[in-house]
Parts: sequence; C-alpha cells; structure tokens
Amino acid sequence: MKPYDAEGMTDNDLAGFQTFAPPRPSSVVTAGSASDVVKVVEYAAAQNLPVQVQATGHGRSMTEPGAVLIDTHLMNGVRVDPVNRTAWVEAGARWRAVLDAAAQFGLAAPSGSSPEVGAVGYTLGGGYGILARKHGLAVDQVRRMEVVTADGELRMVTADRDPDLCWALLGGRDNFGIVTGLEIGLFDTRTVYGGGMYFDTHLIPKVLAAYPEWTKSLPEAATASVGVIPLPNLPFIPEPIRGRQVAHVRIAFDGPAEIGEQLLAPIQAVGPRLLEHMRTMPYAESGSIYNDPPVPHAYSGDNVLLSDLNPTAVQRISAIVASGPVEPPVLDIRHLGGAVSRVPQVPSAIGFREAQYIVRVISMIGADGIESAWSVQRRLREALAPWTIGRALSFAYLPDPESDPVRTAFHPADYRRLTKLKAEYDPEELFRCGQRIVR
Repeated sequence: MKPYDAEGMTDNDLAGFQTFAPPRPSSVVTAGSASDVVKVVEYAAAQNLPVQVQATGHGRSMTEPGAVLIDTHLMNGVRVDPVNRTAWVEAGARWRAVLDAAAQFGLAAPSGSSPEVGAVGYTLGGGYGILARKHGLAVDQVRRMEVVTADGELRMVTADRDPDLCWALLGGRDNFGIVTGLEIGLFDTRTVYGGGMYFDTHLIPKVLAAYPEWTKSLPEAATASVGVIPLPNLPFIPEPIRGRQVAHVRIAFDGPAEIGEQLLAPIQAVGPRLLEHMRTMPYAESGSIYNDPPVPHAYSGDNVLLSDLNPTAVQRISAIVASGPVEPPVLDIRHLGGAVSRVPQVPSAIGFREAQYIVRVISMIGADGIESAWSVQRRLREALAPWTIGRALSFAYLPDPESDPVRTAFHPADYRRLTKLKAEYDPEELFRCGQRIVR
C-alpha cells in the first residue's frame, strides 16, 4: 500500500481518463490488495472522511473534495477457470487483460466497445457489451464479488449468501462498498464477425432513418450501433474520413462471415461508404470494431433509454445533429432487446431492461466549459421525452446535475429499496462520492 498526500499532486496525477474537474482528495492510496482497501476504509471511517475509488477514471462523476481516494490500478490480476468458464478479475484490471487471458482458452468476456475500460466498474454499472443481445449485460454474468463494506469487513458476496447486498452492488456500484474483485462468466466464442462502415455527411439522415428497421431485422447474435461522429482534421485519421462528420455503423455478429455479409445488405443499400472494414477477427481484437479514442480527454455525456425508435424520434435526433454547436457532439445509438430484455439469473438493480435502444450524446469540454455540453444534453432529453423510459447510469459522464441522473436510472421502487439498503450498509455515508444514492 502506497499512501500519498494529495497536496502538490497535479491534475494529470489525479484525473485518470476523464481529465475534466479531477478529484481533489485529501490523500491518495495506491492499493495493492484487498487488505489494503480494508485498512483505508477503516482509517477513513475513523476520521469521518468519505472514500472514493478509481481504476481508470473513464466513467468518473463529480467528486467530493477532501475524500480519501483509493487507486486500484495495481490490483490488475486476472485468473481464468477454463473448466467452469469463469474469470476472477481484480478491481483495477482492464478488459484488455481479461480478453487476452480468456482467449488463451478459446473463451470471450462480456466486454464493451473499449478494451481499455476498467472491467469491474463497467460490469457493476451494467456493461452493454458488443454481443449484449445474445448474452445479456455484463452484470448478468457476475457469480460472486469480494467487497469491503463501510464497517471495514471483507466479504465474499453472492446472490445466495447476501441477496440484498449483491442486488444493490450490481447497479448501485460503490455506494455500498468497494469491490476488490469479482468472478464473471465467460462465453465459448473464439471469433466474431464485425467492423465498421463510414458514411459521408450528406448520408447521415438516410443512415439514421434506415437504422431502426435494419436493426429490427437482425438476429440476437448480432448487436449493431450507429454513431454520428465529428472527426478532427489530424494526420492519424484515415484520409477518406479526416475532418468530416460521418455516420459510423458498427456491428458484431457471433456467426459465420457469409451470413454476416448478408445481414449488412440493407444498411449498405443506403449509399456508398467512405471506408468499410469488415472481417472475422479473434474476439480479443473486438475493440477494433469501435476504435474508441485511447487518449485521456475532457468530456461530458448523457443518455436516454427508449421504448422505441420511430420515424419522429429519428427526425428529432437528426435535427439535433444538423443544428449542433460549432463543436458538434458525438451521438451514439445502440440496439438493445434480445437477452438484455430478459430477466437475468442473478437479480440486479439495473432497470429499464425493456428498453429497445439507448441514445447517447458525448461532448468534448473546451475552453467555454461544461455548460454547452449540458445544453445539448437537455435538448436531447427534451426531444426524446415521449419515448424515454429511463437512463443508464454507466453512460452518464458528468451530466447536468439538475437532471437527477442517478434517481432516473432506476425504477422508483428499486430506488426506494436502494435508499433503505444504503441506510443499512452505509449508515454514515462513507461512500458518498460519485454517483450517489441519496437517502
């Protein structure tokens, strides 16, 4: 365990991947084991200091100054059990490590678009994986969790042994304890067919219009999304798409390439592509489908979960894209349904599984601050309100706090249950940083 006084530490030392408004803790502890986390929680409780945990900082939300920050990046171990098709993943491990370890046994993990995201935080927030329509959310694959609760106790939590705490952690995340490791189920998948297609600016409305009907024709083995992305005019961007606003259609299909190619035909009929990269790839390389940016930056994002994506909703989305600010946001629509909508074997606080689509908006934060990003988020929420049933907390990146992102991410009855469990497991609200369950 390596404790540091936070005084004098730079923003880059503290920020992680999200560089806007870095945390301002009183001290930082780089934990190397679960026992280190126990000691920090005991110390913080004795001093009445809030506790915050960070692995990569991708999904970090607003934090409380003066907290004790637990940095878990050294807790990055991954152990695969090929017989039971599970992986034990420590708190600081990234999906890259899990994917590589699972691939040695011909297995795949419920990972998302970026292999550089922390696996544990992603999973506890739901985890909308690239094959979610076939396998469900990553949170549905959790078998057990090692957790340090506010009383300083290290517990092994399962749905059978601690049903209430298990349910609350799976969705409520670090409001109820610090998860130092968890066991997840793996899939018997060696390869996936997929990639991306880039359509030019003038075809964006047509792509968005065609996307809902196309996705409704796809089997559950296929999960597809579309992003409207403003790409910078920089040398590392391929020349055909450099400096353009494009529609980036992505698909992952657990099946043979010849069938995958047939599935693409309806969306390809929209028009010519600036670039197209489709192939059968090792599952460990599935991060190439999205090519999420690997460089830390400042951003704010929000989302809505929709019951439907009808032509009127698409028109409203297209209007926001067309009339965006000088720096247009990234807009992302992902197809849900399938296994995501079914009741999982392991109960969790993740709600609104009946949603058929999630629409996300992400804005880079520049010199004008975060207000312009929040204004775009408000426009999106207002435009899609007739079809909105909730939000996904894992895609709320420093969103407009007045929109109450935490409360609206759960069904009302589930939120009430979470507040009662918060009072039981963390009566002094030691874990009150970040996406807070307010009692």
